[in-house]
Amino acid sequence: MDRALLDFAIELVEEAGGLAARRFADAGVRGRRGTGTRRRTDAAPAPAGTPVDVELESLLRSRIGARFPEDAVLGEESGLHEGTSGRRWVLDPLNGTTLFIQRVPTFSVLLAVEDEHGPAAAVVGYPMSDELVYAGRGLGCWHQVGGAPPTQVSVQDTGRVRGALVGMLNPLSWSEELLLALHRETFLVPWEKGSLDLVTGRCDALVIAGYPMSYEDLAVLPVLVGEAGGRVTDLHGNDVLTGDGSVLASNGRLHDELLGLVAAIPHGRDFRALRERADR
Repeated sequence: MDRALLDFAIELVEEAGGLAARRFADAGVRGRRGTGTRRRTDAAPAPAGTPVDVELESLLRSRIGARFPEDAVLGEESGLHEGTSGRRWVLDPLNGTTLFIQRVPTFSVLLAVEDEHGPAAAVVGYPMSDELVYAGRGLGCWHQVGGAPPTQVSVQDTGRVRGALVGMLNPLSWSEELLLALHRETFLVPWEKGSLDLVTGRCDALVIAGYPMSYEDLAVLPVLVGEAGGRVTDLHGNDVLTGDGSVLASNGRLHDELLGLVAAIPHGRDFRALRERADR
């Protein structure tokens, strides 16, 4: 993996994150004046294509196109721009649009790079806490806060599933069986900063189930988790990028046992139908 390419990816996420932070602050001012975005109260994910999503993706696409015009770009908002170089950039410019709308400052900017060998680089930025976590194939996984020097990070060495800390995302759409299977053996904790929590050892595993993640949501995981010494699949043990949109990311030592815990049970429920019944 070319270190200069990873450095450029980091610069892109920092620039997009700065813009996202400014738009978040602007939305807060408008909200206090009574003209901001109304808080969502339903259980469904926020729709893609908000003005901030589109603006951030346009910024990233323009920067990538100016530097690498022959590269492909896949973005959550504008789809695929074909390229001829054999390299592709994958963008989720505002991961956590619902969080942004609801004034929760843990949204992130996701950027991944793929080449002829597969996942090559990944950068995740958390604009409101001024944090970055990034990795390049063969270059390790790194965490940086503000202007401090980056620190190489790795997963915890926890070897027992019983009592392990497992972060959960979208539990409102999990099946009861999945919740019970994990709750009986592990400590389920709220997902705060996702892959950052895992690769810095704040938790031992992460689970996403129910509502499926998009490719743009998942593309950063193989390099980030792998370079930190962990493992990531879907909940059936398949490649996370070609699986069913669920995620099990772990420190590696717990992975097979966690897969065994959730095997042969439903992972999701029809949370939309539940919401409709509640609204009647």
